[in-house]
Amino acid sequence: MFLILGPALNLLAGFFWQNDTQGVTAGTIIVLSNACWLIGLIGLFERLRPTTPTYVAIGLPVTVFGAIGGVAYGVQSIHEGLFAVSHADAVERLGEHPFAAYAVYWTCGPLFPLSLFVLGLVLAKVRVAPLPVGIMVSLGAVVFPLSRITREASIAHLADLFLLLPFLYLGLRSLSRSRVVRGPQRDGADAGTRPAGR
Repeated sequence: MFLILGPALNLLAGFFWQNDTQGVTAGTIIVLSNACWLIGLIGLFERLRPTTPTYVAIGLPVTVFGAIGGVAYGVQSIHEGLFAVSHADAVERLGEHPFAAYAVYWTCGPLFPLSLFVLGLVLAKVRVAPLPVGIMVSLGAVVFPLSRITREASIAHLADLFLLLPFLYLGLRSLSRSRVVRGPQRDGADAGTRPAGR
């Protein structure tokens, strides 16, 4: 469910963008989106661990730091709305604090779309999902930062939709497999002995 909620909330946030800033509402939804997305991605990484342990060992920490960057951008949008500061002014003021700028924003921020891009390639390579699913994840990861840099809502909606569709598939498939695994269990016997999706 969290694999669906993450990108779905991200798509929803785009409809609350304002002219010179994403605003308080969009920023709040972005923070919640990153939290949901991270929970879902951790579960997906666990299902990938048996086939790609090296990728998971590297990719999971990168994804966590990327999600931190996403939360930071959401909080920045909230502050822009609270203190009536445009996005351009906020970025300029952030330059006055290089440690925060580089540690959280310029480093962690790009890690999230980068981690999604590599995830799409891995999904396509190990064929745990249909090839178009992996391709859409990688394409969405490329368009995602472009939409945030240009601040064009139409590009943002396209990027968010590109990411929602493959994760909608992955999330629904995970939910259906969980039901199949839990279905034969009686009175809680053997509950949790067989991980969903494996």
